Amino acid sequence: MTDVKSDIARGWLHEGDCRLADMVAIVEQPTELSEYPHAAAIDHNTVVYDCDHLRSVVSDPDSRLAVQAELAHAFLDGPGVIAFQRAFADTTIIDRATAAFQAMIAEQHASGQAAGDHYAKPGHNDRVWNALEKLAIAEPEVFVEYYGNDILALASASWLGPGYTLTSQVNVVNPGGLAQSPHRDYHLGFMTVARAEQYPSHVHLLSAALTLQGAVAHCDMPIESGPTMYLPNSQRYLLGYLAWRRPEFKEYFAEHRTQLALRKGDAMFFNPAVFHAAGTNQTTDVYRMANLLQINSPLGKTLESIDHERMCNAAFPAMLNMKAAGASAQEVENAITATADGYAFPVNLDRDQPIGGLTPDCQADVLRRAVVEGSTADQLHSELRAYANRRITTGDLTT
Repeated sequence: MTDVKSDIARGWLHEGDCRLADMVAIVEQPTELSEYPHAAAIDHNTVVYDCDHLRSVVSDPDSRLAVQAELAHAFLDGPGVIAFQRAFADTTIIDRATAAFQAMIAEQHASGQAAGDHYAKPGHNDRVWNALEKLAIAEPEVFVEYYGNDILALASASWLGPGYTLTSQVNVVNPGGLAQSPHRDYHLGFMTVARAEQYPSHVHLLSAALTLQGAVAHCDMPIESGPTMYLPNSQRYLLGYLAWRRPEFKEYFAEHRTQLALRKGDAMFFNPAVFHAAGTNQTTDVYRMANLLQINSPLGKTLESIDHERMCNAAFPAMLNMKAAGASAQEVENAITATADGYAFPVNLDRDQPIGGLTPDCQADVLRRAVVEGSTADQLHSELRAYANRRITTGDLTT
């Protein structure tokens, strides 16, 4: 990451510190093939691997570690973007998974359900949220063969180590579908600038190490179909989570972003801090389907299991009394933070979509509103049950 001269010495970043020139000095550095001895080529500053060759190399444990170290270097200190040609040597499994995903989309259309997008206007594409679980339930044999793919595992473990957790969101950009806005991704990329500024600078560094983004091409994707646009090296700009909404950064992205045409069965993986966006589908006949993978580190979980909902219901009357007795707003907020889950994820995006913002409410928001509005205990209980119901993938929670 770049060493920006600002208030960073005190551990905090501010949007006002963002300077396009600082990022330009980083992203215009070329990617050298000599740094990636197992790669086949450098294409538009992106490291490209030929998986027909790579599969034989990584069958040896020592060679596998060497390749993983190379991939990690590319994600962290290199361009941040890696293309894997022929990640799926046999694309019949891609076709079988595509058929399953198309059936899910057809079912969504028949039910009148619309799936929103974090960074694009509604209606320009089709989404299948939690496609991982849905595929496992609908087509378990397809699921195990698809996710048995070793290139997916190789890339994931190279950045996150063992024990990572997969999530999958199928995205279809239909003919005429417009491009997304350039952005960074989960975690800090899903926050407003004001919220991201509240996290110290070391968390801005840490956020990108907690996830890895991937995409498997489920059809041929010529450039005119709008495959994902990237700004290689942009993950190394420390203030990027505060900068990507700024117009000068968007303009630079539009002028300097790269795109790679993909074939069915190819895969792309990239550091979530890379500025990126799905492109405009300028074709009339390509329904561009990609299986978007958001892979998560196993290291972000609590030591103990905690029933926050039970705590909210138990502590709520005391919070109302605390407020009525004249406690400061900060003291009440501190109590809410200690009681409720303050993070909106994980969530069932079929039931609680990011409409009107990048994230749905967290449990603490539900409790906070109840305290502010002076709700009854029964009202809070019902709100918390509804909140919990929006986070399960099947059935209802009623007790």
